[in-house]
Amino acid sequence: MAVATPETDVAGHTGVRPEWTNARRIVVKIGSALLVDRASGKLNEAWLKSMAGDVAALIAQGKEVILVSSGAIALGRHVMRLPKGPLQLEQSQAAAAVGQISLASAYQDVFKARALYVAQVLLTLGDTEERRRYLNARRTIDTLLAHKAVPVVNENDTVATTEIRYGDNDRLSARVASMMSADCLVLLSDIDGLYTAPPGRGVDAQRIDVVTQITPQIEAMAGDAGTELSRGGMVTKIEAAKIALGSGTNMVISSGRVMHPLRAVSEGAPCTWFLAPSDPVAARKRWIAGNLEQKGFVMVDAGAEKALASGKSLLPAGVRRVEGTFDRGDAVVIRAADGRELGRGLIAYSDADAARIIGKKSGEIARILGYDGRAELIHRDDMALSRS
Repeated sequence: MAVATPETDVAGHTGVRPEWTNARRIVVKIGSALLVDRASGKLNEAWLKSMAGDVAALIAQGKEVILVSSGAIALGRHVMRLPKGPLQLEQSQAAAAVGQISLASAYQDVFKARALYVAQVLLTLGDTEERRRYLNARRTIDTLLAHKAVPVVNENDTVATTEIRYGDNDRLSARVASMMSADCLVLLSDIDGLYTAPPGRGVDAQRIDVVTQITPQIEAMAGDAGTELSRGGMVTKIEAAKIALGSGTNMVISSGRVMHPLRAVSEGAPCTWFLAPSDPVAARKRWIAGNLEQKGFVMVDAGAEKALASGKSLLPAGVRRVEGTFDRGDAVVIRAADGRELGRGLIAYSDADAARIIGKKSGEIARILGYDGRAELIHRDDMALSRS
C-alpha cells in the first residue's frame, strides 16, 4: 500500500519509530516562520535555545546533526525596514547579507552555551549538482562532523540568482541529506504532517502517519501553503520527499510550533513519516553504479583488488594505469589487471594528476603535485563495487 489510508493509520500518536532511533546522521530543516517572529521580525530566541538543547542531546547519543536553516532574509528585511510582501531579487540578496550575520551569531551563541561550536556552510545549486563541487561540499561537511561541529547550511542567497537557486530550503535540505547520505531528514513545519486536505478550510482533514511512495494522490493532498516569511509550502515538502526517498533517506514532517521540537519527534509526537525503500548507502552506490557517464578507467594490481574487496578505499599505490579524459569528481571504471570490471567510482583527481601519482605512496602526493590532495584516489564512500 503506497499510503496509509485515513481509516487505518491517521490522526493518532505515531509512537517512536526505528527510523528515528536507529538514525546515525540526521538533517534538520528549520524554516523562517519558526525562527523569526512574524509580528516583530525578531529572532525567536527561546525556541532556538530549546532546539539547540535537542541537538546537543542527540549529539550526546552519538548522532551527527546537520541543520539547514532559513531566516537570514527574514531577519535582514526587518533590520533594513524593507516593505512587507514579495521582495525583488536585489532586495532579497541585500537582506540575506545583513541577516546572515545575525543568524550565524545567534547559532554560535546558543551552541557555545552547550559546549558545541557551529560552522556556517553557504551553498548554491551547483554545489550539489556539479560533481567536483559536490565532492568538495560533502568532504567539508564530513570533516566538520568528524570534529563534532554542527554544520548550519543555508542557500547562498546573497549571490544566487533566480536561475541558479533552489528556491526553498525544503528542497535544499533534501539535497543536503542526499549528498551526505543522511539516514533521516526532519522538516520542522507549521503543521504536524501531511493531511488528506489542507487543515482549516472547512473540510474533514486527517493526518497521514506513513507514506511509502509519492503517488499522484499524495501530491494532490499537498495543496500550497507558503507564508510571507517562507517560500515553501506542503508542495515543496513533497518535492523534498521525492529527493530524500530516492536517495535512501527517510523523511519526517513534524510540528516546529512547540518547544523542543526534536525531543518531540524522539518521544513519538504526531507527524508524517516518508519511508525510503532502501538505505542511503545502497541508494548512493546504485547512483554511482548506474546513473553516471563513465569518463575513463583505472587498472589496479592484485593487492589493491584484495583491499577493495575488504572495503578499503583505492590508494594511488595500488593503481597500475589510468585511461580516459576526466576531471576530479567524474565517474570512472575500476578494472583488475586482467581487464575485469571491479566497480565504478568518483575519482578525486584529474586524469593528468592521477597519471602522475599512480604507483606512489599517498605521502608523496604533495611533493609530486605541489599541493596536498586527497590520500585516496577513490574513497570507499564514492565507490560501487560489482557483484562477483
